[in-house]
Amino acid sequence: MKAEVAVNSLQVGMRVPDLTIYSEELATVMKGATRYSTMDMPPPLLVVEMVSPNQENRDYRYKRSEYAARGIAEYSIVDPISQKVTILEWVEGFYDEQVFPEEMAIVSAIFPNIQLNFTSMKKGD
Repeated sequence: MKAEVAVNSLQVGMRVPDLTIYSEELATVMKGATRYSTMDMPPPLLVVEMVSPNQENRDYRYKRSEYAARGIAEYSIVDPISQKVTILEWVEGFYDEQVFPEEMAIVSAIFPNIQLNFTSMKKGD
């Protein structure tokens, strides 16, 4: 299902992340929906965005503040251009940032038992 994340921004009213992971509570609320928007629902647990060429500001700055305003617990930025993954974890009203270069294991605070690295993501493993 196409997941639109409602945001409060001067530039846009909705974002469509490359990957969205929902809580069980949110999945229950969405059951049977043909379209999903999160403005009046709990925020997703995790959104993942792939950085597009010439769109670094959008992915690193604008979306970061928009997702923070929604209280999304974790925002991951996969940057194939710089070959790194940035994980932003919502802690006490702000995002704490951790950068994982290509060779480093990527660990999510929400899913600590799942470890990836940039190389395995590129190969589709």
